[in-house]
Formats: sequence, C-alpha cells, structure tokens
Amino acid sequence: MENVFVFDHPLIQHKISLMRDKRTTTKEFRELVSEVAMLMAYEVTRDLPLKEVEIETPVAIARTKVLAGKKLALVPILRAGLGMVDGMLNLLPMARVGHIGLYRDPKTLEPVEYYCKLPDDIQEREVVVLDPMLATGGSASAAVTFLKQKGILNIKFMCLIAAPEGIERLHRDHPDVPIFCAAKDTKLNDHAYIVPGLGDAGDRLFGTK
Repeated sequence: MENVFVFDHPLIQHKISLMRDKRTTTKEFRELVSEVAMLMAYEVTRDLPLKEVEIETPVAIARTKVLAGKKLALVPILRAGLGMVDGMLNLLPMARVGHIGLYRDPKTLEPVEYYCKLPDDIQEREVVVLDPMLATGGSASAAVTFLKQKGILNIKFMCLIAAPEGIERLHRDHPDVPIFCAAKDTKLNDHAYIVPGLGDAGDRLFGTK
C-alpha cells in the first residue's frame, strides 16, 4: 500500500524483538521504545529541506548544508505516545511538543477528545503524530481529524507496531498522511489487540495493568 513505510533496519528489528518479549522489564521496555523512536526519526525526517551556507572550518571556508528552517512538532497520543517523545527529541531538539488525549465513548464507541494542548504556531509546522500501536486505527484517525480541524495540513503518523486493519482505516480516512511503522503484524484478535504484537504498550511503559 502506498504511503506506508515499514522499517527493515536490523537495529530496529532487533529492538522490536526485545520489546515483544514478555520478560522485558518496564525499564528496559521504556528504553527500547525511546531508542526505536530515535532510530525511526532518522527516516521520518528524510525529506526535510536543506539550504546551503558558508561555514569557516579550522582549515578553510566550506559551502555546506543545514536544515532550511523547517519547523517540526511532535504530537503524542496520550498516554502511550509519551514513551516515544524523548527518543525523537534526542535527534530533533528543536521540535515543539503538543499533546492530544482521546477516549472511546462507551455508547457511541466513537473517539472523543478530552485533552489537547498544541504549540501556538502549530499550523506552520510539520506534525508527527506518535502512538506505539496502530491497532484498529480509530484513535489515530480521530487524532489526525482533530488536528486537521485546527488547520494543520502537513501530518505524518509514526508507530512501532501496526495491524493491517489500522493501516487500512487510517489510509482510508486520511490517504494524504504517510504511515511509518517499525513492524507490520498479522491481525487484530477479538479484543482488538495486535497479534503477535507486544501487549498493551501503555501498561508496559508505565508499569500499570
């Protein structure tokens, strides 16, 4: 499917395997999420524009390239998306961070926004939405919808594990939003958990049940 990028880098695949292991501790899991997010940031930002500048090295004047001032914002979906922020910021310290919180209405089953705090200049920024798991795609699609309603048009979605159902839903609702994932798994089970997946990312990140 176009606009979907699955990472095949050996380091990422190795760390994803460690994250899947149920014996991995909360501390180790948290560190792995951060590390994989940082590695993924390298590819997610591949299309950032550059400009040529002159820099004086200890030897001579060099004509070289720097980022052309492209503004970035990271928007984790609460709560599990928080685990990916620090790794991204290690590579992108200039990025601003917003937060969006969603819950599913028990009657309508539709996602409802309960919290949203974004940088003032968010419309001028390229936004990367972060959530470790793309399962049904409902929360991801709703988050992108809410951001578009606020005038944000340049959006990417980044996750660690994606199910085919989630990819299909997000792609159907927002075909303009590229999806970046570290692994594409088999399916969802009857409880909407990704199979084989890695369990509940939020619980494993924060040590809750």
